[in-house]
Amino acid sequence: MSKKIGANNSYFGNIKEAFNTSKHGLKITIDHFKDALKNERRDPIGTSDDNYFEKQNAIVTLKYPEEVLPVPDNGRYKLDLEIDDCIVCDKCAKICPVDCIDIAPIKSSEVIGECSDGTPKRIYAAKFDIDMAKCLFCGLCTYVCPTECLTMTKSYDYSELDMRSLTYGFANMSPEEVKEKNRLYDLEQEKKKAAKLGTTAAKTPVANIEEKEEEAKPVKKAAPKPKFRPKVIKKK
Repeated sequence: MSKKIGANNSYFGNIKEAFNTSKHGLKITIDHFKDALKNERRDPIGTSDDNYFEKQNAIVTLKYPEEVLPVPDNGRYKLDLEIDDCIVCDKCAKICPVDCIDIAPIKSSEVIGECSDGTPKRIYAAKFDIDMAKCLFCGLCTYVCPTECLTMTKSYDYSELDMRSLTYGFANMSPEEVKEKNRLYDLEQEKKKAAKLGTTAAKTPVANIEEKEEEAKPVKKAAPKPKFRPKVIKKK
């Protein structure tokens, strides 16, 4: 019978392997304890600090949430919207690959205000919801925003017991205001339509008849130009 290759080929082999692995694990624990004595507690330093990986071996961690590790400035975390600078262009909702942004716009017939960069606003935001449970933190919505009102903050700890609580609404219009703005816009569109119909009906019957007669007149074709034919002169 061939002998098995490895330490676990006998009763004493198993004991030897268990002893060696325990010895190796205990050595790692002792080394970590020695490093921890040098750094009794961990300071809130960023990952770019040269001493970051030495501080992580401390025996006491941060007093979270009173103390937190600083996150990078270009990190992708929770989305935030400055609704006063939003022109409701709908670009963020269109480019989102998971459809986590839901917008309900209300058009206005006139300028309703200006953003901080001077961009005129002509659309109300009846609804602007962002579902962070769907968000995959790609950051595409922040790149296409023309007024840079949609940004990613450094907030990464926003756990909720109910997933529906992860949908954040940024619109500040009440249901009554939404209804009133829709009514005013519809009324303005009806006025424009009536004004357009009134301009068409203002034409007199005589003018309409003259227009029809002009259209009914046959178009005279220009007389064709005579073709030039060279004459052959016979010699006598």
